[in-house]
Amino acid sequence: MLEAIALVKHYGPVKAVDGISFSVNPGEVFGLLGHNGAGKTTTIRLLNGVLKPTSGLARVFGLSPVEDGLTVRRRSGVLTEAPSLEERLTARQNLRYYADLYGVAVPKVAARIEGLLQIFELNEVGDAKVGSFSKGMRQRLALARALLHEPELLYLDEPTAGLDPVAAKRVVTLIRDLSRKGGRTVVICTHNLSEAQQVCDRVVVLEHGKLLAQGTPAELARTYQHSAQVVIEVAPEAVEQALACVRGFKGVEVKAENGQLSLTGLSRQRIPELVAALAARSVAIYRVEPQEASLEDVYFALHQRDAEAPEPAPAQEVRA
Repeated sequence: MLEAIALVKHYGPVKAVDGISFSVNPGEVFGLLGHNGAGKTTTIRLLNGVLKPTSGLARVFGLSPVEDGLTVRRRSGVLTEAPSLEERLTARQNLRYYADLYGVAVPKVAARIEGLLQIFELNEVGDAKVGSFSKGMRQRLALARALLHEPELLYLDEPTAGLDPVAAKRVVTLIRDLSRKGGRTVVICTHNLSEAQQVCDRVVVLEHGKLLAQGTPAELARTYQHSAQVVIEVAPEAVEQALACVRGFKGVEVKAENGQLSLTGLSRQRIPELVAALAARSVAIYRVEPQEASLEDVYFALHQRDAEAPEPAPAQEVRA
């Protein structure tokens, strides 16, 4: 669906995007993760043809956003972090106005507006002025607006920023449905890592314009989780025996409660070794449950690794 190849964007001496490469498959929800200023929004602008890259290239629908920007944008929808809506117009009037800007065929406009108002649960307030809407209602209306021209690809920049938990959950569900039920490809820019873990099929992690890692949340957890949190349930009468066994593993901390051992500091590679050691002592094991790292754990592990990386040596001057 889209591809970035060694994409670079400089603003004077500032490297907003610094040589990133990734691809997005049709129908998936793809996350661009990172702190404010990591390069997420600039990347979206490059992919949508709003900005021209300093170097590198992008392909969207097999087209160049620089050379075929108008065609790319006609097939894409964008929800910015702070979407502007006409507050003195009603929800229906806003959608009708933008349908005209998007070039939606007139015979289709009314049905499409009513359908979107229904999907985003705004049909009962369709004739109310947007100035009276809550932040969550505005965000849903802005998302409806981005879908008016039925784009194949949807860019969402911090789609739940500033929303209360109920409104945020509703928007996340809508995003998931757009992909799973609507077949749309969705690219999300966010620093909300918990939310990204809920909705994204794959993610890239950006830091100061550089790509630190990419993959599914599970793949990143396996790669960057150096020590696992593990819960082991054993027979109540075998708890003391199990504790003695676990304490023989250097660097592992363990707590016992109601027949469950909660371990930290055990590498994933040593979990089978521990289970074998418990079995050798005839400890009845009912459950072994590794707790996967969250995207938040992965992000901070990557951030720490990047911060600890040595500065590159200055380039050597070469004289003929």
